[in-house]
Amino acid sequence: MALDAKNLPVNAYVGMRQWYLFTEEAVQQIQRDRITRLVVLPFYPKFSISTTGSSICVLERIFREGWYLSRMHVSIIRSWYQREGYIKSMADLIQKELEKFSNPEEVMILFSAHVYQSVMLTMLVIHTKIRWRSATYLIMQNLKDRGVGNDHTLAYQSRVGPVQWLKPYTDEVLVELGQRGVKSLLAIPVSFVSEHIETLEEIDMEYWELALKSGIQNWDVYLP
Repeated sequence: MALDAKNLPVNAYVGMRQWYLFTEEAVQQIQRDRITRLVVLPFYPKFSISTTGSSICVLERIFREGWYLSRMHVSIIRSWYQREGYIKSMADLIQKELEKFSNPEEVMILFSAHVYQSVMLTMLVIHTKIRWRSATYLIMQNLKDRGVGNDHTLAYQSRVGPVQWLKPYTDEVLVELGQRGVKSLLAIPVSFVSEHIETLEEIDMEYWELALKSGIQNWDVYLP
């Protein structure tokens, strides 16, 4: 671990909302280990009420209910997409994926963000879009500094039902790119550190088929 290399030995715990180990189980182990200081690092680089926010709410409820936990010193890293390490690692991965194409300089980069229906309130839409645009700008600026000047665009995936979601929609953008004559495309899901099955099935299968039908001949997707 990087922390070990810095002579900062720590206990690491993983708690999830929808699968094992659940957040509640992780907190129980933390209490059994008699931890007194805790740093919470969400696996969502960008803060959103429906992701990081809801997870923090669960933790706060659990901590309020326990005498020992309520006295613990807790630090929460709410957002970290601006951190140099994250930006550099994303740029490294994108540059590596571009090298797989026969003509890397011709590849369009498509950042596709998984969003939730609960971000549809007006102010949340504005704040969410600002974070996504800022994140993609920082990554592309890092690539530009390396001499990588590919065009890029940002879209949003995983909408369901008749309610309007964040636009532009990834599926519609794919069709538009094909109509514009884009032949090579690299898709980058950017919502999570490790993508879940919903995002992977959608972007690696459904959108791949749509891209081919739209005239995009060379398709690749980075799947963390």
